[in-house]
Amino acid sequence: MHQLIKLSQQEVVKKDIPEFREGDTVVVNYKIVEGNKERIQPFQGIVIQKKGKFEVGTFTVRKISGGIGVERIFPVNSPRIDSIELKKRGKVRRARIYYLRQLKGKKAKVKEFKGSYTSND
Repeated sequence: MHQLIKLSQQEVVKKDIPEFREGDTVVVNYKIVEGNKERIQPFQGIVIQKKGKFEVGTFTVRKISGGIGVERIFPVNSPRIDSIELKKRGKVRRARIYYLRQLKGKKAKVKEFKGSYTSND
């Protein structure tokens, strides 16, 4: 039974997702269906958390829109996600960076990470 679940998950796993972590700035191009029309809406923000295994998990992206914080949770392998672009790598020391919710202005920025991620981290 467990093997059947893994096999079905492998069929829907996207291969073109970049490796990103908490603190990274990403652009998620999300398909929105309005009636019989379909359009792609970009959502750019900082990844504040990742949950679950990467193939079947979710990630939360936070942005400031009009002075108000907006957070959106995306399933990693959602068929509505057109693409995910990594804009900037962030340097944070926590896996859940909820403290950004209380910060405003320049304090809410994440320092840029100079280097590359390895699979051992």
